[in-house]
Order: sequence, then C-alpha cells, then structure tokens
Amino acid sequence: MAHRFYQIMDEDPEVHALRSIHPEALAGSEDKFFDFLSGWFDGPQRYVEKYGHPMLRARHLPFRIDIAMRDQWLHCIYQTLDEQVTDPVLKNELRQRFTRLAHHMINTD
Repeated sequence: MAHRFYQIMDEDPEVHALRSIHPEALAGSEDKFFDFLSGWFDGPQRYVEKYGHPMLRARHLPFRIDIAMRDQWLHCIYQTLDEQVTDPVLKNELRQRFTRLAHHMINTD
C-alpha cells in the first residue's frame, strides 16, 4: 500500500500540491508510511520502535494542510484501496478510518 500510495502521488498531476511538500526522492517517506501502517493495522510497531509515538498531527504541523490538501491525500489513498483491497467491507472500513485520520490532520483554513 505504501509503495502504491507514493507512486500515485508521484504520477498523478491532480495531486501536485501534495507532491510538492514531499522530498524529491520519496523512498524515505514511503518507508515511514509502511512502518506507520504496520502498527496502525495492528502489526509490528515498526514506526514506534524507530521514531517513537507517531504524533501525526504534531509531526505534520510544519506543513500547511487544508481541505484541498486533505482531499489530495485521500485521492491517493482511495485509489490505492480501490486497486488493492478486494473485500468491500474491509475497503469501506479502511476508507472511513483513513478519512477520519486525514480530517484530523487539517491544521489551517
């Protein structure tokens, strides 16, 4: 999921603003997202072991995250889910969880 998410972000012109706040090379971001998802999906707490508590909102405060940026992020994650999750119940649950998470990250009007 992490790989496809960042692949979409890198290739889709609709999410240019989101892509522009990331480093040119996305490998580090992809690795961190993979580590985060591992724990978020109740797997190994890879992110916590490497970086401490995620504190996602605090870690993203240096970036201007408004509704448009949230929607670009959701565009990438929804496309990833549509491509990779075949179970409709699981896909719906994940969409809801990611939507709540993305909305929580908004830090500006």
